[in-house]
Amino acid sequence: MKRRTFLTAAAAGGALGVAPAALAAPRPAALPSRGEIVAVLRRVAYHWIGAHGDPGDNLWANATFFSGLLALHRLTGDARYLAYARTWAERHDYALNGGVTTRHADNQCAAQAYLDLYAAEPEAAKLTALEADLHRMTYTDQPDKNDDWWWDDALHMAMPPFARLGVLRADPAYAQKMHRLYTHTKHAEGGPGLYDETTGLWYRDKRFLPGGIVAPSGKPVLWSRGNGWVAGGHTKTLKALPASHPDVPEYRAALTRLVTAAAAVQRPDGFWNVNLADPTHLPGPETSGTSFLLYGTAYALRAGLVGRAALLPVAARAWRGLVTTAVHPDGFLGYVQKVGDRPESSQPVTYDSTADFGVGGFLLAGTELAALA
Repeated sequence: MKRRTFLTAAAAGGALGVAPAALAAPRPAALPSRGEIVAVLRRVAYHWIGAHGDPGDNLWANATFFSGLLALHRLTGDARYLAYARTWAERHDYALNGGVTTRHADNQCAAQAYLDLYAAEPEAAKLTALEADLHRMTYTDQPDKNDDWWWDDALHMAMPPFARLGVLRADPAYAQKMHRLYTHTKHAEGGPGLYDETTGLWYRDKRFLPGGIVAPSGKPVLWSRGNGWVAGGHTKTLKALPASHPDVPEYRAALTRLVTAAAAVQRPDGFWNVNLADPTHLPGPETSGTSFLLYGTAYALRAGLVGRAALLPVAARAWRGLVTTAVHPDGFLGYVQKVGDRPESSQPVTYDSTADFGVGGFLLAGTELAALA
């Protein structure tokens, strides 16, 4: 009850405490053309590739970039994207950081790109490490332990590999294990779980639950990128699972509530602030949270989970803001809040702030939006 009262009071002046007038913004009539969207995506991708002759490590941040790059490869068929990703994966022997005994979701994020590379060019060795790792978690290494995903980023990092491997192997145990891990995160982590039933948004981890860390104003901290990770995780999982899967309705409902709640607090310039619950808490454009929220919104639109009249202008406004404000003329992507776990992390966020995962999120958002254009 304390949790419900805390957030309901904050919401009294409008969605999450933001007065409706503060959210007013022009509503673009239509998205850019598919060709226009793809042109921007190519410019951003080529800038990153050109600046990084060494494709880098296989940790979560860089792996998120490759997830976005391979989405762009599927959209365009450009062999250069595939070759760059293949070089990266081969350099790491399609392995996971921490080896096949890791339970850490961040270490499993690279498997998303490995699965994409396997889909493009099937070779069993590409999935050896992933399958050994997830099989252990599902069948032999404390299979009843379901509290590994204690932070909401984990839903993006690890849900998609579980879902996709289960479909690929026609083994329902992987999706069942995934759902048990997800349920703990959503409804049990820290006591009540990280999902807020009142708003449809998610706390980053238990430190930010009611009674814990708050904004300087005293309002909750509902981190934009944390909610973006959740949107990304749900989107990728829904793309992987068949529509008839018994857990799909729950995942659809959670994504729908999240993107609908986020739409109510979008900035007039199309971005989302780093704290969705308090527009005065380090306000300003931020690319990574905005990109992943756009990714989830675009998918929800394409899948018919939300109404086009209400949410298509939100997606168009977000894309316009990203392209006109964050994308430099040469394709450099700015206004990315670098690695952290809350609004204060890696501040200030500027025109020249960038990161691999931010570029990956932008590519994911754009490729999903292109399907709508």
